Amino acid sequence: MKIPIVENDPYLKPFEDIIRARLDKIKEKEKELAGNKSLSNFADAHKYFGLHKTKSGFIYRDSLPNATDVYIIGDFSNWEVSEKFKLKKDKNGEFSIEIKSNILKHKDLYRLFVKWDGGSGDRIPAYASRVVQDEQTGIFNAQVWFPENHYKFKNKVPEKKDSVFIYEAHIGMSSEEEKVSGFNEFREKILPVIHSLGYDTIQLMAIQEHPYYGSFGYHVSSFFAVSSRFGTPEDLKKLIDEAHGYGIRVIMDIVHSHAVKNEVEGISKYDGSEYQFFHSGNKGYHPAWDSRCFDYGKNSVLHFLLSNCKFWTEEYNFDGFRFDGVTSMLYYNHGLGTDFTSYNDYYNENQDEDALTYLALANKLIHEIKPEAITIAEEMSGMPGIASSLSDGGFGFDYRLAMGIPDFWIRTIKEQKDENWHVGNIFYRLTDKRKDEKTVNYSESHDQALVGDKTIIFRLADADMYYYMHINNMNIITERAVALHKIIQLVTAASAQTGYLNFMGNEFGHPEWIDFPGERNNHSYKYARRQWSLAKNKELAYYYLNSFNTEMIHLLKCKNITSKNIQLLSDKAYDQVLIFKRDKFIFVFSFNPFTSFPDYGFETSKGEYKIILNSDDEAFLGKGRIDTELIYKTSEINGKNILKVYIPVRTCFVMEKIS
Repeated sequence: MKIPIVENDPYLKPFEDIIRARLDKIKEKEKELAGNKSLSNFADAHKYFGLHKTKSGFIYRDSLPNATDVYIIGDFSNWEVSEKFKLKKDKNGEFSIEIKSNILKHKDLYRLFVKWDGGSGDRIPAYASRVVQDEQTGIFNAQVWFPENHYKFKNKVPEKKDSVFIYEAHIGMSSEEEKVSGFNEFREKILPVIHSLGYDTIQLMAIQEHPYYGSFGYHVSSFFAVSSRFGTPEDLKKLIDEAHGYGIRVIMDIVHSHAVKNEVEGISKYDGSEYQFFHSGNKGYHPAWDSRCFDYGKNSVLHFLLSNCKFWTEEYNFDGFRFDGVTSMLYYNHGLGTDFTSYNDYYNENQDEDALTYLALANKLIHEIKPEAITIAEEMSGMPGIASSLSDGGFGFDYRLAMGIPDFWIRTIKEQKDENWHVGNIFYRLTDKRKDEKTVNYSESHDQALVGDKTIIFRLADADMYYYMHINNMNIITERAVALHKIIQLVTAASAQTGYLNFMGNEFGHPEWIDFPGERNNHSYKYARRQWSLAKNKELAYYYLNSFNTEMIHLLKCKNITSKNIQLLSDKAYDQVLIFKRDKFIFVFSFNPFTSFPDYGFETSKGEYKIILNSDDEAFLGKGRIDTELIYKTSEINGKNILKVYIPVRTCFVMEKIS
């Protein structure tokens, strides 16, 4: 049987046997786990393990293979280890205990005390669905969470569309106030903003509980618990439900690539051993992230992680996931120090075939539970098939992030003068994606906004942003920054292969960096927030950048432009003018810092055209040099249909064929 991804890419032919073996392994593992039933039937660990309500009270179950004795402790036992609350061990090595309702109640705090040969220690239950931190001591505990009035979703889930426009958001830093914000404030104040901007999908970061706020949520400790910093499980459900009411889908930034190495708060050495969830020794430690690496070859680990996917999908009605750190999962060396310049880099002894199997099964499970869900791989190596369907020979992600684009823009801005920017190279780098995979373009995400890096606007304007962003006091540096910011955003979004992503605040060129509170800044929240007021002030350039981004997103989304085929019309390096076409829409970009073109001609289909978005419009802080009321008509010159337009320096505009 032919494998479609191989048929689509002849360079994969030498590796066909490896690809086929991977597909066979996926099928075999699914059969091993699920038997003749669905994969969803297997992914129910969270419904069995952990704390569950019964008619007479509660039952707690857990799997701790290396443990000798396990006790549940908490408010009800005065935090003392008592034989009364010792768990019984069955023949399968699982521990359980039943507790009467008059002993344990809603909002009580609890944890485990685990003994093993050679040691003992406190543990937060791995399947805890609610974990809270004491504000005074900083100690984490599980919390009994069975409210009488469970939240019931009211709104219909928005339909899955051909394209996706993602707003990457962090709840905690979403307020302008210097504090940790919450789900309710985000729902009331930020959701309407995102809706007005035109984005149809929100990607929520840092949802799973994590001990260190500054980790951006990537050092997860409790995989089934909503971060209590932001509110209760009901608060999150209401946020997602109201987003659905706006027609906005919500996906979760899920971290299954590694786990925090904390032993009490996390699941490292959960039963006293290194290897219950993770590889032992150096293989189980991530040298760059200072965290633990899962052993995807163990069925118990697959049970845990697949159940985690099902839990968030069903319990919170998430519309999918962005899987973090996929590259790190795929390779034993985590992709560190590897350039991935040859297909040989994807098919050798460095691949973690167990991780590939897990990712394929996770994607199959998620789409089995919720067919309209979307999954996105944060994958930078370019592994073929990541965003191809299982039936085509891939691993089932709906999209992959175009992670090379932000790096490309950084290098271009840092290393080249404007007059040396090569428009042909720009177009190639934005569109050199696998044609059999959907890709999400982005010029910058949260990564580029962190301390130690710089956003595009900060790289373009640097310190001048502090003094010259007032529209009556701009200098040549900030004028250049504003003009190029609009161009870079539009060319990145308009050339996207079905998807575009923006991090919260980048749409209006949010100044400065993100720096979470810590010793280095005297525990200040000054930089761990978003200054929305800047985008509302018509006297500042941020307002006009925000207006341009809003019009751009609405146009691309409403016209479904990014799902159309793309055709290059002109990329003359000397002129620094790039022109491409998608369906009946023409995109014109001038990166030229010195020369305007009064009568620039290029070949296109015969007809009449009108400008429908123009960065030079005064509404976007442009110079107003282009007449947007003019109807442009093609002329036949030497047997070709030529359209001539006026292109000022550092501008971009979109034309629509009207006849």
